[in-house]
Amino acid sequence: MSCPFNKESLAQLKAFVSFCSSNPNVLHDPDLSFFKQYLESLGASIPSPKDMPKEDVKVEEVSPEVEEKNESEPESDLELDTEGCIEPDKEDPSQEMGDFSKEPTEADVESASEKRSEAIAAFSEGDYSKALELFTEAIKLNPTSAVLYVKRGQTYLKLNKPNACIKDCSRALELNPDSAAAYKFRGRAYRLIAEWEKAAKDLRQASNIDFDEQTDEWLKEVTPNAQKIEQHKLKRERKRLEKEERERAERLRKIREAREKAANEAGQQKGQTQSGNDTFTPPGGMQDFYKLLQDPEIMTAFQDPEVAAAFQDISTNPANFIKYQSNPKVMALISKLTSKLQGSGMNFPGFPGAGGAAGGGFPGGFPGFPGGNFNQKPPAPDDDGLD
Repeated sequence: MSCPFNKESLAQLKAFVSFCSSNPNVLHDPDLSFFKQYLESLGASIPSPKDMPKEDVKVEEVSPEVEEKNESEPESDLELDTEGCIEPDKEDPSQEMGDFSKEPTEADVESASEKRSEAIAAFSEGDYSKALELFTEAIKLNPTSAVLYVKRGQTYLKLNKPNACIKDCSRALELNPDSAAAYKFRGRAYRLIAEWEKAAKDLRQASNIDFDEQTDEWLKEVTPNAQKIEQHKLKRERKRLEKEERERAERLRKIREAREKAANEAGQQKGQTQSGNDTFTPPGGMQDFYKLLQDPEIMTAFQDPEVAAAFQDISTNPANFIKYQSNPKVMALISKLTSKLQGSGMNFPGFPGAGGAAGGGFPGGFPGFPGGNFNQKPPAPDDDGLD
């Protein structure tokens, strides 16, 4: 099977493959998704962008080092008010979460309610350790009560155990998604460990469900830090998108340059091939006749198989010209050739209207005529042009 591409297309393809080899990230460009899918259908393994070296993308606004630092800047590097924050507590394996699947009996519910009352009394007296124990006993008896988890979570807050509080309030919200108290105390716990966005979200939700002054006060306290972080993330996301757009534009620029380079190389190669091949170059005044054959109207006429065959026949044996005197298409082309020959001042003996029978002045035919003799070389000096 012969190659369906010309040399110029092959040169461009070669340049594109070479570019992909040195810049494999380009295969992840959305505009080249069809090519990536084709490679993968053949079993090729396309490395992910993180596994490949980064492209050398020029960034004029900021240097790569500064940009990378800005994009990776953690929230802790922002100017946040962290007054009142505490060191997060480690997970306590002894924290009793109860049997979530247990269906408490009426006796269990009643006993749990009694324990809860005792725990609230201890909490009011400031005995948080005792309150914690009593709430835990109540949870064991009735693990389906969201209120018990919320109250114990509030107790954990008093004991400076925000993570334990978060765990209890999260369980409470599984049991009752509309628990304003669970959102409130979990939001406060997030604030203590500097999780500003989560704190603002929970406290805002608590206020929406059941507004109270303390929740509103806590929300106002965390909102400035939460907004700073949100703005920082939006800015970082904007920079990320801008960087991706710059990289994409750079990749497209390189592809265009590669195509232009390939086209230039193909043009040079084509010129070298034409100058170095074995195609016949007519001598002397014959070059003018060959230029005449490149006339668009004449070339179009030769696209007709009937006309091309007739001139091939005449070029083989000039005497065959008489066979085509009644053919209007052939005679029209001969008339056009004759007119152009006379108008150009060229004199080719043997051509109709220019000194003789058609083709008589071209032993062996018309080298370069469409129909099969484009690359035919002229005969030897002692050849009379006849077989």
